[in-house]
Amino acid sequence: MIEKLAENLVNLKKEFAGKYDGSSQIQEFLPLSNSDLFPIDKDELKLLHEFAEKNPIYYNSFKKTLGGIPCIVYEGDINKYWLNSIQHNSSHAPFSPTWIMSAYILTLFAKENGYSQIIDIGSGDGRIAYCGEVIGLESYSIELDNQLTDLQKSLNTKIDFNPYCFDATQFDYSSLNLIKPLFFIGGLAQMGGIELATGILNKIKLNSDLFQNSGWGFAGTISKKYSADPKNMSGWGTFMENNSLKLIQNIPLPTAWSFQESDETQYVFSKYFQ
Repeated sequence: MIEKLAENLVNLKKEFAGKYDGSSQIQEFLPLSNSDLFPIDKDELKLLHEFAEKNPIYYNSFKKTLGGIPCIVYEGDINKYWLNSIQHNSSHAPFSPTWIMSAYILTLFAKENGYSQIIDIGSGDGRIAYCGEVIGLESYSIELDNQLTDLQKSLNTKIDFNPYCFDATQFDYSSLNLIKPLFFIGGLAQMGGIELATGILNKIKLNSDLFQNSGWGFAGTISKKYSADPKNMSGWGTFMENNSLKLIQNIPLPTAWSFQESDETQYVFSKYFQ
């Protein structure tokens, strides 16, 4: 189901990108109801729309049919959050969100693979952690930028995704009593992701049982605009090999930064192997 949902979303994104004639900085869509292409729980879908409706980065929405599926398009602007997010000395990657439906699919992967918790690192507006709670996973959102953390806390939804304003490389993960978490690392490998992931991994390795039970989700790219990794894995191959992580699955999904690209953002899932 995960692969088919992702494929259907990518196909509709390509149609949407070809037809979109607006001028907003970011844009994405959500289906209005479940369907054969998106057979998802209607109450969960309603909560995804609620996140967009209450999120201040979106300033406009309108109906549009894509692939025969009635959708709502959400248009937004992240300039002030992007600029603020790069001003911190320990910032590893600027804020640029994945799509809400992409975040939902990512958390479905976590649930399908038996992970009990979502740790959204460099969480931006917290959408991955939010989607984790929507599908019933215990979720934590860790974001360095206070403006983005304040945004998360201001959403006023009934979903509590536990936002923390903290440097994720210094956070005390033992305080969360984690059992089998999946860590999502925000930022491409070539855009600060390696440094951020290294800091988190070094903290988790202090507890060998936790490290062996943890999963890792990395945002990768195959775009020629970025330097390739000799071990591939969309920029994460060398890092994964050096840290004894093996590939579970690669899922291409739309993000704000890949909207005008022919290739989607590659989400690389891995776990420890001996």
